[in-house]
Amino acid sequence: MAGEDAVEAAFRAHWGRVLATLVGIFRDLELAEEVAQDAFVVAAERWPREGEPANPVAWLVTVARNRGIDRIRRRAALDDRTRAIAAELARGDRRPPAEPTTFRDERLELVFTCCHPALSRAAQVALTLRTLGGLSTEEIARAFLTPVDTMSKRLTRAKHKIRTAGIPFAVPDDHQLPDRLAAVLAVVYLIFNQGWGDGRPDLAAEAIRLGRALVELMPDEPEALGLLALMLLDDARRDARQNDCVLVPLDEQDRSRWDDRQLREGRDLLERAVVRPDPGPYVVQAAIADLHLHRPRDWVQIEALYAVLSRLTGSPVVELNRAVAVAELDGPEAALAVVDTLALDGYRYYHSTRAELLRRAGRTECAAAAYARAVELAETGPERLLLARRLAELQPDRVRSR
Repeated sequence: MAGEDAVEAAFRAHWGRVLATLVGIFRDLELAEEVAQDAFVVAAERWPREGEPANPVAWLVTVARNRGIDRIRRRAALDDRTRAIAAELARGDRRPPAEPTTFRDERLELVFTCCHPALSRAAQVALTLRTLGGLSTEEIARAFLTPVDTMSKRLTRAKHKIRTAGIPFAVPDDHQLPDRLAAVLAVVYLIFNQGWGDGRPDLAAEAIRLGRALVELMPDEPEALGLLALMLLDDARRDARQNDCVLVPLDEQDRSRWDDRQLREGRDLLERAVVRPDPGPYVVQAAIADLHLHRPRDWVQIEALYAVLSRLTGSPVVELNRAVAVAELDGPEAALAVVDTLALDGYRYYHSTRAELLRRAGRTECAAAAYARAVELAETGPERLLLARRLAELQPDRVRSR
């Protein structure tokens, strides 16, 4: 069992690194994914007996690389490019390394490949979640509220397009970076939110690592700085977000469990971002996140920043968040006047936010109905338990009668 746990932990921790390295070797995403999966299967067979190697990434890459060589050799017709790759790889040592081996980190190249403008945004996000985050097709389908078969076909089409269109495995040239950056930032943030919302700290950590790579690549890009700051400020509260498997609201969290080092780093990045011209949505979101962590909160500034963010994005979700600040400044009825104009019936946080505003306005029956709808839409156990408790507080007689 310990060996199986080690393989599972290695998959979560190293899948993106192993796959990116193999794509860099073979320049073929589908082949790289196949042999990476083979390598983890071999690990599941050997590690329980032999123990985890000193350098699991090197071990996995070597096993997968050798499997890839064998697959290339077995192909009936090899073009000149594939023959050259096979010849180059065949000169290497096929034995798993006895000592740790360093491989160049190529995950950033893979991110830009997955986020190429030739692919749809849905394909970009899904492919990055699969290749860098290691999510299964089923997990990605759940995140997109999409049937598994549909998501499987989407991923297959995206990988075929990368191959047939000759999309390069490379970081774009400097003059191409601004246009390509928006898609990459959106994908990285979605990976973070997937991990943050579903209790997957490995995914959140992967998104933060990718954010650091983007900042290293573009140290003067305010949106890259802003996104990394935003993720660090949120992730710093990770250990305080749950108590006994129940989600803990921000105002009720134990601040002694917040990561002060991450908070300082996030605020330092935010300071670097705000002094640059034309701050974008991620810089504004990071500034709002930081303001929410201070006591007392500056609701005037928070509402003003949400108004700026709403103009930048046109997002009804941003307006929903602005309504929370409006409630603090002008009362729950003023906030409900904003919320009730938003077409967000399928969004779980719309109903939980509306429920709280209705409760504060003394409209208990309507608040209970909104909480019940939020419970129906909740995607995780801790969130569902919190909402169920809020609902039970509004219906004590009904709870006692059961």
